Amino acid sequence: MAALGEFGLIAALSGWLPRISPADPRTLVGIGDDAAVLAAPDGRVVASTDFLLEGRHFRRDWSSAHDIGAKAAARSLIDVAAMGAVPTGLLVALAAPADLPVTWARDLTEGLAAECARAGAVVVGGDTARAASVLLATTVLGDLAGRAPVLRSGAAPGDLVAVTGPLGHAAAGLALLQAGLAGDGPLIAAHRRPEPPYDAGPQAAGLGATAMIDISDGLLADLGHVASASGVLIDLSSDRLSPGDDLQAAASSFFSRTGRGSPTPHTQALTWVLSGGEDHALAATFKPDVALPPRWTVIGEVRTGHGVLVDGQDWAGSAGWDHFRASE
Repeated sequence: MAALGEFGLIAALSGWLPRISPADPRTLVGIGDDAAVLAAPDGRVVASTDFLLEGRHFRRDWSSAHDIGAKAAARSLIDVAAMGAVPTGLLVALAAPADLPVTWARDLTEGLAAECARAGAVVVGGDTARAASVLLATTVLGDLAGRAPVLRSGAAPGDLVAVTGPLGHAAAGLALLQAGLAGDGPLIAAHRRPEPPYDAGPQAAGLGATAMIDISDGLLADLGHVASASGVLIDLSSDRLSPGDDLQAAASSFFSRTGRGSPTPHTQALTWVLSGGEDHALAATFKPDVALPPRWTVIGEVRTGHGVLVDGQDWAGSAGWDHFRASE
């Protein structure tokens, strides 16, 4: 990219992104000025930001540039959906080495655009800089369309806890890659490029969800945020979280290759379900009389108390990812 230069790169990035239709009422000014201008018909704007760091969230020898771009977009887009909003615009800051191939940046941009399209959003701007490794910072904006935002603090005793989207798949895929069991199976694909259920966020809000969160750091860790914010106890049922054959097979392969992990494939697979992150599924709480669509699976209930339990007991293992935990 050094040969292209900063402004040549910016021009190229703009050309690789789909043109914003003049008929789109949401984006009034797109890429090309000092800032974008988006309409806010609801009168409120939902905003979230995230990082994707080379060596921490992805490796270029494990993931294609297209998948990395899609993953970077997904991490922010689902945060807006978890508030019950529809993603509308994405801002992207890219820092990269000067010797990064221009084709890599093009494929990255196409991945960003493709994932935005899947969520109903568009890339509306960003920035570039030089760095020793690839860093992507994404900021997403969203529209509540007249709905109240669904917060983490609304769960109440008697509510049901439900999830939609896969759990443990991305964690299993990462474990397989780390164990040298590379391939193109669905679990490794889930790590490389998660596919969050964006439309389920507004759907949950319409169903009266009392609290909601994106599962990015692990089911137990993220539901712990809901329990803390709501001042309640969440009790999960391991039977309702029973891992599928694909996760159990991955757990067997992982143990056979490394000799590490839980004593049985089922326990290891359940560990990925409970504490694995980056699937970006959604978890929400609902009043018990709500008729949930089939895509939502009830996995537990809200009670009086504090914290998160599994089958009425504390979970012995890790609850999920923490960037600043000394052991990570």
